[in-house]
Amino acid sequence: MTRQDIQHYMRPGTLQLKSLPPLSLYVHLPWCIKKCPYCDFNSHELAPTVAHHVSLPAPRGGASGLGRPGAGAIGELPEQRYIDALVADLEASLPLIWGRTVHSIFIGGGTPSLFSPQAIDRLLADIRARLKLNADCEVTLEANPGTFEKDRFKAFRSAGVNRLSIGVQSFNDQHLKALGRVHDRAQALAAVEEAAHAFDTFNLDIMYALPGQTLQDLEQDMQTALSLQPPHISIYHLTIEPNTYFAKFPPVIPEEDMAYDMLDKITEMTEAAGLGRYEVSAYAKPGHRCFHNTNYWQFGDYLGIGAGAHSKLSFAHRVVRQVRVREPKLYMEKALIGDAVTTDAEVSRADLPFEFMLNALRLKDGFKLQDFAEKTGLPLTSIAKGLDEAERKGLIERDFVNVKPTVRGFDFLNDLQQLFLA
Repeated sequence: MTRQDIQHYMRPGTLQLKSLPPLSLYVHLPWCIKKCPYCDFNSHELAPTVAHHVSLPAPRGGASGLGRPGAGAIGELPEQRYIDALVADLEASLPLIWGRTVHSIFIGGGTPSLFSPQAIDRLLADIRARLKLNADCEVTLEANPGTFEKDRFKAFRSAGVNRLSIGVQSFNDQHLKALGRVHDRAQALAAVEEAAHAFDTFNLDIMYALPGQTLQDLEQDMQTALSLQPPHISIYHLTIEPNTYFAKFPPVIPEEDMAYDMLDKITEMTEAAGLGRYEVSAYAKPGHRCFHNTNYWQFGDYLGIGAGAHSKLSFAHRVVRQVRVREPKLYMEKALIGDAVTTDAEVSRADLPFEFMLNALRLKDGFKLQDFAEKTGLPLTSIAKGLDEAERKGLIERDFVNVKPTVRGFDFLNDLQQLFLA
């Protein structure tokens, strides 16, 4: 579709935003070694080729780089062409965010750590040349232990990444195999150890309610994770998403009551280790909360570039959402001619309350009423009915300044959020 002229976004409208929220940048690198059976993200397996083109590590013990003897070669990664496309996409978007400071960059995927440190260095240099970055801009890169090699993380740090997010998921080899991960326990431990040496702050992704997992298994996973002293942990319940391998061939996962027991154990163990739960899935030591994700939850703005990336951008009289072309090859073709956006839509007044509450109620501390008015341009009367009902059901507590979910509201978050549907 043809990208709109900036005047299209600046024309008079129904909202009155007095100021713009903080701005973040999301960069999507869509390739993986292997598509995980639970994953519904826009990720694409590298096609097999005759020879290896992606340099991958050997796990401790000298097995093949994938930890899968005889796994075959990995396809060629079009690093330079894809970065050319990202830069063209960013340049075409600059009029929409002109003069605004970027507070965080998140490079997600896919498996961004498949890209070489040199490619990430070039990407970040090109971004810095075009955007005004905050002095302490948080720059996160997602990395998987299956793409880890000694000194690779240090090289990412030298390239300008200052926060690593490691997709461990589990330290149990049996569960890793069930999840279709390409790494094993030994590789996960080695990767986290290397990250701890290279970065002042990093995150571990852990999943629970896995096929065949017991409460004791979960406790062992958490003990291992916490023994590595991560400053931040993101913990996710395995969810069977539509259009995934697990949706077609569902595994047997723990019952709901057992999953709640697992979450209680996680909360108990993280608190004892000094990691405070500040969002439904996020636990952090003081000073190590993820700014980028917090900006999402606080209904901040983000420009998303890359195949299938989403954006949410505010203007004086409207809030706009955009989506990029999903398929990587087509994305590169379209981005290089300045035509990567496939969807560009204004968020309606009726949908704004739910969109705001869908995010803000994920935060343990909730939100300020003033922030709702400032970031949506709507009066507080537009959420009054939902707040009254939520308070009556014991799902929130509030005063004249703040609203936050109760313990019950956190446990039944979907019920709470649905009270604000249009």
